[in-house]
Amino acid sequence: MTGQDPMSAVQIDTTRPHPARMYDWYLGGKDNYPVDEEMGRQMLTLDPRVPVMARVNRAFMHRATRWLARSGVRQFLDIGTGIPTEPNLHQVAQETAPGARVVYCDNDPIVLAHAAALLRGTDDGATEYLQADVRDPDAILEGAKKVLDFTRPVALSLIALLHFVSDQDGAHDLVRRLLAELPSGSYLVMTHATADFTPEESKAATEKLRAAGVTLALRSREEFTRFFDGLDLIEPGVEVPHHWHPELGEPVPGQDDGVIPGYGAAGRKA
Repeated sequence: MTGQDPMSAVQIDTTRPHPARMYDWYLGGKDNYPVDEEMGRQMLTLDPRVPVMARVNRAFMHRATRWLARSGVRQFLDIGTGIPTEPNLHQVAQETAPGARVVYCDNDPIVLAHAAALLRGTDDGATEYLQADVRDPDAILEGAKKVLDFTRPVALSLIALLHFVSDQDGAHDLVRRLLAELPSGSYLVMTHATADFTPEESKAATEKLRAAGVTLALRSREEFTRFFDGLDLIEPGVEVPHHWHPELGEPVPGQDDGVIPGYGAAGRKA
């Protein structure tokens, strides 16, 4: 690890929900608190398929990582990692490329407390964990450069993360800052929630989360696509997540039973 002791991590705030812990609850995990479950249940009253959406996002990450590894990518920077749920990104990547190097990053101290599960990789590869916020890209890049070779392609993975970063916090600028440090041949991989398909439910969800101190910045297809400006989109381009290279993984039960209000895509830096 990064020399940080999980037991000395920043005090975990259990007074308001955190996206990483809510995501853990949606996935059936145990590393969450009553405040996370309470908000999660409120989200289910608006759309009972939220747990399916969480699994669809994770399945997208698996497929995209598999596609990248098979395409020759050997370095991954995963920001907004969340609480470990196997298989993790490094396990998927190292299944294809045992020498793959992976840096995970999250801002919730509870993820740090479980980071050992993120570091059980192959002897040939490398895994590292950083506790940092996507709003501080310089800190992330500084830490990542200790493990990754920024003269060689890196896959930047931002799964179900940027819809928690507002326009006021400069979401698009943050992505551009991170990509600016990556060399030609690098990739951006993203999923993002949208209100395009469920405007009323999305508005209610945004208001409930805002009242609890959680930002939810749902973006349209056009706004999502802007994250890939200057990149070459990988076929099939911007899609609902489970329609992106479905042949690379198993379908998530229930994914076709209704709308999945989000987008996924991958793009290559020329």
